[in-house]
Amino acid sequence: MTVKTGLEVAKARRFDFLKGKRVGAICNPTAVDADLRHLADLLGEAPGVSLGALFGPEHGVRGAAQDMVGVDSARDPKTSVPVHSLYGATPDSLRPAPESLRGLDALVFDIQDVGSRYYTFVYTMALCMEAAAAAEIPFYVLDRPNPIGLEAVEGNVVHPGFRSFVGHYPIANRHGMTAGELAQYFNEEHGIGCALTVIPCEGLRRDMLWSEMGLPFIPPSPNMPTPDTARVYPGLCLVEGTNLSEGRGTTRPFEIFGAPFIDPEAYAAALASEDLPGVKFRPLHFLPTFHKHAGHDCGGVMLHVTSERAFCPVRTGAACMLHAWRLASARGFAWRTEPYEFVSDVLAIDLLFGTDAVRKGIEAGHALDACLSGFADDLASFSVKRGRHLVYP
Repeated sequence: MTVKTGLEVAKARRFDFLKGKRVGAICNPTAVDADLRHLADLLGEAPGVSLGALFGPEHGVRGAAQDMVGVDSARDPKTSVPVHSLYGATPDSLRPAPESLRGLDALVFDIQDVGSRYYTFVYTMALCMEAAAAAEIPFYVLDRPNPIGLEAVEGNVVHPGFRSFVGHYPIANRHGMTAGELAQYFNEEHGIGCALTVIPCEGLRRDMLWSEMGLPFIPPSPNMPTPDTARVYPGLCLVEGTNLSEGRGTTRPFEIFGAPFIDPEAYAAALASEDLPGVKFRPLHFLPTFHKHAGHDCGGVMLHVTSERAFCPVRTGAACMLHAWRLASARGFAWRTEPYEFVSDVLAIDLLFGTDAVRKGIEAGHALDACLSGFADDLASFSVKRGRHLVYP
């Protein structure tokens, strides 16, 4: 193994920092060591440590629930400890209830993030940090690598009026940080002020690719099956803000996308005309087995990343939105109008972009550069703050 996760480091220390404590673990199926043993089992065997509760983010502790599907609290069948859901039917369900923390002496977070602003696990972490601060409980993050890397940063930040559970803080679409680094960022830049300890990875460098780390990729959610999915997600999650299928119900979600009203050849040609770096577009037809347009023949494209280091997922995703609008707004393409992540008064595409300026630029017929004109200033400001919390060389 080239990289040791924070869990591996903690296990080697026999969880000495948790001795004498009753612990609540915020986790999902990704919280495993190199032998694929789960954090809950390891804590149960650790000398002097008592596992008191599990807390499940979106998709649940066992990771079975689909996107935006509420998860009930229960009792874990393997460990017999109570499981508290952190993703229910209301915004209040996203943070631990005070009574769920009673009797706990520490909270431990171990979930694989994927490096995109929209992925909700890091906001679950932040809300749990707030609850830990209020309850005066120490908070530990067992860090894990970012599967899309720690060097590249791309996008804008969430503007006032556009915060949601896919953009709770003003961080870039592709933030180039680990969960542990983000925990420090949230704690200090946004005044959470919990008693935070990050157990860092060993052997991790900012220039490493996932393929160089020697780690298994455990799907952190049902439609994040591979590192390839994570690579495109900072841009192609934007498809969720439209009535295009984002490829849920296919074998390659977020790499495949389209709809019955899309001409695949015209769409692929239009995207190729943008000369986007590190990616090619293949026209195709696909038949989603569930979710949007289930059972209907969809025209669309598949992304093929040709250079991990050159690829710009956010710019690519914005181009996909722009050309879908140009080619198909008169044929059926539309922005999603249904409530999205507990927000009903702001369009989902604006929540994802963190602003309505990009959508309005697309609708006005502006070129891609003009639609993204505010991103550089946002990114410069974020990069300064980000730099204060980086852990790895």
